[in-house]
Amino acid sequence: MATIDEFENYAGEEDFASMLEQFEKKESQRVSEGQIVAIENDNVVVAVSGEKKEGNISIDEIKDANGNLLFKVGDSLPIVITGKRNEQPIISHKKALSKQKIKEYIKTLGDDYKDKIIEGVVVKKNKGGFIVESDGIEFFMPKFAAALKDVNKVEGKHIRACIINVKDEDDSIVISRKRLFEIENSVKKEKIDKIMQQEGLIEGKVKKITSFGVFVDLDGVEGLVHYTEISYKGPVNPAKLYKEGDSVLVKVISYDKAKNRLALSIKGATDDPWKEIENELEVGDAIKVTVSNIEPYGVFVDVGNDIEGFLHISEISWNKNIQSPDAFLKVGQEIDVEVIEIDTNSRKLRVSLKKLLDKPFEQFAKKYKQGDILKGSVATLTDFGAFIKLDGIDGLLHNEDAYWNKNEKCKDLMKVGDEVEVKIVKIDKDKERISLTRKGLIASPADDFAKKYSVDSQVSGVVRDIKDFGVFIKVDGDIDALIRNEDLYPLKKDEIKVGDEINGVISMIDTNNNKIRVSVKRLEKQKERNNLKSFNDNTDDKMTLGDIIKGQIK
Repeated sequence: MATIDEFENYAGEEDFASMLEQFEKKESQRVSEGQIVAIENDNVVVAVSGEKKEGNISIDEIKDANGNLLFKVGDSLPIVITGKRNEQPIISHKKALSKQKIKEYIKTLGDDYKDKIIEGVVVKKNKGGFIVESDGIEFFMPKFAAALKDVNKVEGKHIRACIINVKDEDDSIVISRKRLFEIENSVKKEKIDKIMQQEGLIEGKVKKITSFGVFVDLDGVEGLVHYTEISYKGPVNPAKLYKEGDSVLVKVISYDKAKNRLALSIKGATDDPWKEIENELEVGDAIKVTVSNIEPYGVFVDVGNDIEGFLHISEISWNKNIQSPDAFLKVGQEIDVEVIEIDTNSRKLRVSLKKLLDKPFEQFAKKYKQGDILKGSVATLTDFGAFIKLDGIDGLLHNEDAYWNKNEKCKDLMKVGDEVEVKIVKIDKDKERISLTRKGLIASPADDFAKKYSVDSQVSGVVRDIKDFGVFIKVDGDIDALIRNEDLYPLKKDEIKVGDEINGVISMIDTNNNKIRVSVKRLEKQKERNNLKSFNDNTDDKMTLGDIIKGQIK
């Protein structure tokens, strides 16, 4: 145990004497008697025995807590002379009372005062240290014994310290925070040594709860249970599980002497549930779980027995467009899931909800067939077409199947959410794809063309393109028609240029496939028939084919 002599040696005799001097231990500050000779407004005039001049004190020094005067003119009262100014004594009644209190306190301390703990408030700072007040008694705490980080911000600070010396003749009591820490550390070390020697579990009380863990008191020694050491489920929020004052069983993990920290574990005080399920669960097992927490990327589920599994957002539903898990599940909800991964070494358990549900495609394929017409909504737009949501799944509508005009695209004429009527072209069960068309449900340009023209109607068109198999011309404004190579006669293909005008007759109108064919050759035959008919109609003497033959063989 440290003594006052040790502190004196540490600080130096001259320094320590200076410190005590700062604590007003001068001979002139001994308690003596004074007599009130006048009370003038806020000032009290006091005659001091042995002094030529009278001293003054504030009227507040002779009032009680309610503001009543405790003395009147002529009364005697204890005072302390703290100095002189122009031979006039500087006196204080309050300090006299304080000295009397200190004397009485020193008597009660007796000889067994070393290391007695006091609690007080720092009221003043001086050259040698600090004045600490406790129950109206002032104590002196030297700087070297203060153990304060910032000596410039100490006034008003509540502290605990040990008494290290008492000077009866000076009415002074010296205290030290440094000594208190030494004692507490020594006691703490003994307790920690005792704790570290204990086998098994220790019961403690929750003293403080923070975001990073729980501080547990073990017979006056604090240890930290990090939030990762609370549950086998993984990191948890301590505030949701405990409150201050709760009793908990803990296991000591380690003690860091350098940092003076005791690490504890709550989950270590229980059996490891992962070992229990090691031989009980297998991939493919269906189990019932409870939703315990929902995050944007997935759901944590309580398997029971302090084990938590993870249900990724992609394993909640066969719907690939799911945006948020809380649209499907709620905390506290019981669900059946399938185990898809279990790793007891890394304590990882992954489950799937959708694997226990029928695939939307399989349901769709049972309900619909090729050729069925149904309505859906535009789910996604791409450069090549649109995905249409139909009864829980998406079908593909290519641009060429959506519009008769090859220059029109879904992304330019549709928007997400639009309702569209489509026909199923193909259900590919192997690739789980649905192909759709819209063209068969809307009138084609050939439909409108057929209302004005029919086969053998004469038309005129401008050459738009020349292909190996024929020539495309624009007829009736902006409709494509094909003249096949064999239908170009008597025109010569190598003489035809883009922009040339060609006359012909309609040879085919396919409204289902929006195809129109024109024939120049057919037009020529049509002209020959018309010329022959016109010739026969204008001849007076009718001739038969037999007459013509007879005339030729004469």
